Amino acid sequence: MKHVETITLPYDLDEFSEIIDVRAPGEFAEDHLPGAVNLPVLNDDQRAEVGTIFKSNPFKARRLGAQLISNNAATHLAAYLSDKDKSYTPLLYCWRGGMRSNSLAHILRSIGWRARVLEGGYKAFRKFVTENLEDSLSSSALALTVLSGKTGVAKTRLLHTLRDHGAQIIDLEGLANHKGSVLGLEPHACQPSQKHFETLLWQAVNELNPNQPIFAEAESNRIGSLHCPPALWQKLGRSTVIEIQMPLTQRAHFLLDDYPYFTVKPQHLKGLLEKLIKLRGNKKIAQWHEQIDNANWMAFVESILNDHYDLVYRSAGDEQSNYPPPSDIIELEGFSTPVLKAAAKKLISRV
Repeated sequence: MKHVETITLPYDLDEFSEIIDVRAPGEFAEDHLPGAVNLPVLNDDQRAEVGTIFKSNPFKARRLGAQLISNNAATHLAAYLSDKDKSYTPLLYCWRGGMRSNSLAHILRSIGWRARVLEGGYKAFRKFVTENLEDSLSSSALALTVLSGKTGVAKTRLLHTLRDHGAQIIDLEGLANHKGSVLGLEPHACQPSQKHFETLLWQAVNELNPNQPIFAEAESNRIGSLHCPPALWQKLGRSTVIEIQMPLTQRAHFLLDDYPYFTVKPQHLKGLLEKLIKLRGNKKIAQWHEQIDNANWMAFVESILNDHYDLVYRSAGDEQSNYPPPSDIIELEGFSTPVLKAAAKKLISRV
């Protein structure tokens, strides 16, 4: 049997035709290498079955595992891998670079493909990402300009406008799939796992040029169910802060524009408001519910801004804030495209 080549991180993964994660779908869903495809050699139930048997009879478990892996490998060869030509050079990995990845790699190499295995598997990748991300974020070479401001001042939309004008950004809410507030989870949306969020963040940070300005948005330590890695939280706290301001009425109009599910899915909205009962009391929640039921949207949004968001907002520079005082203030009259474009150009010229 031919020896299976291995690689260790860091490594230029662009060298490979494809990255194949042979772990079970549940493992893949929690986190995986960027761009990897999932070709499991054991599905979730099979992996659990083999693991259970292994505790009492390792030989029987290995025999069953070999049978299942062979069957699943045959399925992949007949389907996903059926159109790969002889120049195909995949990288394979499993949890620790053990039996699962090596088994499929041996089969692929016997065909003539130069399949290689990531030494240490996903476990090694996770360790590399954690350490490399911390090193990158701790480096003084990486400097951030952070947009702060109250809820509804269009920080994220301004951040995207900056990107459209060629500026570098770290879109933390985009990576977390959450708008960062108690009402920020869209209906039927799911956030990534903490591990996958950190992988996405690592990928985003490593694509940045530290010699060019980098913009981000001021976030709390938690974005929905996720938390900022300590090195990121510290980096945000050492950033240059620019405060964005906008009149209350325009903020309310913006929230209705940016959170369309408020009016489309009112029951979802009312369910999210239940999380605020302890903080705002039953009377206030009932008032908000009544405004929603009567489609009195401007009154509701102005109230949620005044009576909740603005009360919990910690201004940059406040002793309870992670962020230093703002070095500049940008006042927006609204959130129209021309207004945001002008603000983006002003920001780019100031950093």
